[in-house]
Amino acid sequence: MTTTLPDKTLLLDDIACLREAARFVREHDSAALLPLLLPGLEGPDLQALAGHCRFAHAGLLLFPPDADTLRAQLASCDLDADTPSHPSVVVRERLARRHGRDPAELDVRILRPHVYGSAGQRRAVEVFALTVPPHSGLEPVAAYERTRRHEAHLAFEIEHPEPLALRGLCAILLRHGARPDGGGYNPHEDGTVLYFTLPAAGACDYGRLELYARGDHRDTLAAHLDHPDLFERPRHDARQPAETLLHLLTGAWTTQALATFTRLGLPDAMDTRSAHRTEDLARSTGTHPRSLATLLRYLVMLGAVAEDQEGFRLTELGSLLRADTPGSMRPLALMYGGPFYRSFGGLDHAVRTGQPAFDRIFGENHFDHFARDPQLASLFDQSMAASSRMFQPLPAHPVITAAARASGPAPATVVDVAGGNGELLGRVLTAHPRLRGILLERPHAVEAARHRLDAAGCGARCAYRPGDFADVPPGGDVYVLSRVLHDWDDDRCREILRHCARAMPAHADLLVVERLLPVDGSPSLATAWDLHMLCNVGGRERSADHYAHLLAEAGLELVGHSPLPLDAHVLHARRAAAPQPATRRG
Repeated sequence: MTTTLPDKTLLLDDIACLREAARFVREHDSAALLPLLLPGLEGPDLQALAGHCRFAHAGLLLFPPDADTLRAQLASCDLDADTPSHPSVVVRERLARRHGRDPAELDVRILRPHVYGSAGQRRAVEVFALTVPPHSGLEPVAAYERTRRHEAHLAFEIEHPEPLALRGLCAILLRHGARPDGGGYNPHEDGTVLYFTLPAAGACDYGRLELYARGDHRDTLAAHLDHPDLFERPRHDARQPAETLLHLLTGAWTTQALATFTRLGLPDAMDTRSAHRTEDLARSTGTHPRSLATLLRYLVMLGAVAEDQEGFRLTELGSLLRADTPGSMRPLALMYGGPFYRSFGGLDHAVRTGQPAFDRIFGENHFDHFARDPQLASLFDQSMAASSRMFQPLPAHPVITAAARASGPAPATVVDVAGGNGELLGRVLTAHPRLRGILLERPHAVEAARHRLDAAGCGARCAYRPGDFADVPPGGDVYVLSRVLHDWDDDRCREILRHCARAMPAHADLLVVERLLPVDGSPSLATAWDLHMLCNVGGRERSADHYAHLLAEAGLELVGHSPLPLDAHVLHARRAAAPQPATRRG
């Protein structure tokens, strides 16, 4: 005979779980909590997660019979009983799948009463409340869920949820034993959640982790849900192989839709605050209204545009294509939908021959082609600067801060080799007024850099050297090669590094900014860019060990490397120590 606990006892158990979740949230912080959840997490991966994510809440599922009982439970735990609620989407659907129920019969609400950490950080307990009226058919669901605690989790909110950074953080979790466990997009709060099952060896009672990203990130979510290690894969919306392949094959449509959106000036004609009617947008941009509506609906699916009853408006993602947005990615859209789009049509040639498809399509190499067209050259330099988010931590790199603090008769000098339009050097000089800079570049790029650095107020502290890699100026204190080596094959890389090594004094440091190929096959932007480099310039992305070998062959030694945004890394190298002569024994 099976006995059941009285309803009151069950409700008291729910209160105990709620009180324990609130205590946990008050006592833990991101940097200390993450290694408990992911054993072995340390170094750059820990820095990347702790730097981009903040511990936001502990989540649990409760089963009140009605709203008044839920209010009483919150109040008994010193939590705000008047916390507003909104419908759940993700948890409601997970419960429906797990128990074979119609989602419409599950009244699941989300509440987030505030809790404050030990240092005053504002956090929350995330309460999923499934209303279970007495003697209803939902009591078996509640009994099962109380025992298994499937929805109990710890959540980390991504502070700047750019799509590329979000995928990189997911890759770090996978490397350290976390496994995808579903997720979804909640339109009621415009937020995307990605669930992971934590390793069993974790020193914590919580078995699941949530990454929460404000906004619509359904492309990343789709990749997460398609991961082969996904637990409890949804049956009703899982893609069949043919459907998945169709989505992959239409990727070129996405590139051209975003590029066309940009070329037509539509992002600049829209904003994120107000909606625009299709007819008004067509009139202001000189486009065909019905055809424009077709494009905009596709962009809604991509998350670049949102639609409501009043018309279309830009999303935060789409606003990155405006010309006046700080860190605008407009040049990238024009490059990837322009010259690089054409070159990828010849990818089969590159794979067959090992020679860049760009050269075959355009009749000359990528650098010469751009140099002959000032507008195209300017667009290319702008597109490189559009990825400048990866540079944000560099001014605080220990090598640069040490150079800025060094005392001596003259300020330390940072030499940016092939420094483009000066975006990186400008950031370094602006952050450290004592430093001086030298920028080595092609003549047309030098002029663009001069204008940029003058506008930033640091042009007076910079010298400009038109030239090639053979002209690396000697006597600097810090040398920088940012996104240069991946443009070239190994032989040319050795040559470039040898030019740098010859110019570097014994005390100088070299910083190399590149994406690193993962050694474990985990998802990475470096893998995508490796294909891009093959197709367009004949270069390649490399692993850290590969770069270490190239550096060693140039007389340099890799000291270490640390992560940067957009899946990049900065490698630190120095002149290799001269071998000590053997001691002669008498």
